[in-house]
Amino acid sequence: MSLSVSTAIDPIVRQEIDHRLGRLASEEDVRLLLAIESGSRAWGFPSPDSDYDVRFLYVRPRRDYLALSPVRDVIERPIVDEIDLNGWDIRKALGLMLKNNSVLSEWVGSPIRYRDPDPVIARMAELKDRHFDPNGFALHYAKLGRTAIARWLSDPGEVAVKRYFYVLRPALAIRVLRRDPSRRPPMQLQQLMAEAALTPSAAEEIERLVTLKASTREAGLIARVPEIEALIADELARAGEVPARPPSEAFAAEANDLFLDLVEEK
Repeated sequence: MSLSVSTAIDPIVRQEIDHRLGRLASEEDVRLLLAIESGSRAWGFPSPDSDYDVRFLYVRPRRDYLALSPVRDVIERPIVDEIDLNGWDIRKALGLMLKNNSVLSEWVGSPIRYRDPDPVIARMAELKDRHFDPNGFALHYAKLGRTAIARWLSDPGEVAVKRYFYVLRPALAIRVLRRDPSRRPPMQLQQLMAEAALTPSAAEEIERLVTLKASTREAGLIARVPEIEALIADELARAGEVPARPPSEAFAAEANDLFLDLVEEK
């Protein structure tokens, strides 16, 4: 694969993100467990005006989990200077992990980290990999893809180049899972392409789109690409072909133990 995309973040931007994360943790009285980039910059197809999609996991003090009124399990801040801060409580994250949520998996494996992860993240990753259900991931990717494509596929004429990628990446993840259901698919588009055994023409079209997006604003329009649309439709329809792994009661029990250990530690 000849195409590569830098995951470097401007040091000034990185410093500002770190400052905002520190202020957020203090204001919300939480401990950050993970802080990464999730979005086009981490996925491998940024535009010149792409936001910084900063995502994080956090744990609250034990008293908050024992209160009669549950504390909201999401923290978010308005987008300022293209920096978008949004994070999940670890209890919410573990619940999604049990449902084979591919987004959480990608956060843990993001190539762009704004802070060193807490040791509990490695424990969570090991647990997630040990109970990995390829069919659950494929179905979740298919849902993400269908939701995104429903917004534009039936519209005639040109389409924003970014819209292709929001459905192409889930489609390629399904293709990679069909070829090798033994492990989670990579997060970056370029790595997905390398493992997807695409036809030369399809790979060239995708590389062309990545190059185009790198020089086009997020709302930039392009002519439709029938070959890519056919690839997307085919893979989204084949998610059910990925084999399932029988559910394990141990998965939920171990996730619960992880949560209790973390809260007691806090």
